[in-house]
Amino acid sequence: MLRTGAQSFGWDNQLWTTQRIADVIHRKFGVVMHHDHVGRFLRQRLQWTPQKPRRRARERNERKITRWKTTRFPKIRAAARARNAHLVFLDESGFMLTPTLRRTWAPIGKTPLLKCWDRRDRLSAISCITVSPRTGRLNFYFTLLPDNRNARATEIVGFLRDLRRQLGGPFTVIWDGSNIHARSKLVKAFLARHPDVVEETLPGYAPELNPDEGVWGWTKYGRLANLAATDTAALRARIETEFNALRKNRHLLEAFIKETELSLAV
Repeated sequence: MLRTGAQSFGWDNQLWTTQRIADVIHRKFGVVMHHDHVGRFLRQRLQWTPQKPRRRARERNERKITRWKTTRFPKIRAAARARNAHLVFLDESGFMLTPTLRRTWAPIGKTPLLKCWDRRDRLSAISCITVSPRTGRLNFYFTLLPDNRNARATEIVGFLRDLRRQLGGPFTVIWDGSNIHARSKLVKAFLARHPDVVEETLPGYAPELNPDEGVWGWTKYGRLANLAATDTAALRARIETEFNALRKNRHLLEAFIKETELSLAV
């Protein structure tokens, strides 16, 4: 009954709270339950847990996204292999000096305090997960931009140029439709000069298809959660430490690929 979602019982979204479930129990069975008891029942009997929902854009075209996964991507993969080219999943993100807060343990009624700077200082990063054409070996490359600078087409071209030198061969870069990617005149000019670099665009509003998104989630909400860095230099050093460790963690990179549900099998 609960798996049909809260909207089937008149609420404006599909999300369940213990109070909503208590209301449904009262409506359907005439039993009054406190929401705390409902929570214990969900954990112990149904193995449900409280979870933070993921946002999903209403603008998504699910049919187009499915077609890209099942039809377009296998062709991209096959074409890259025919060229003996790496697959490169590229993305950009930013890290704020103000920490990302996550839950922590503390005595009841004693909310913990985390002293940090209330400033807008930030670091922008460009990174990619690469897949070698023959063995499917995964690797991770990144660059951190100067303080408080957003990633622009100039930085994208510089990253592609460095990556081309590091990989030592052709590659197909897969990214979203951002204006600093293939829409940019600078990037178009770079691609025209280097035909060994082919670009492919992900369908709109489908960040979950890019395994590099997993890097941001793992870093921001895992490794750097509740980090109150003293300044951007300390934040930069910590990000570099985590990213360099990630480069050596093939199992984690594989998990990011698996999360996309994209098949790399030939």
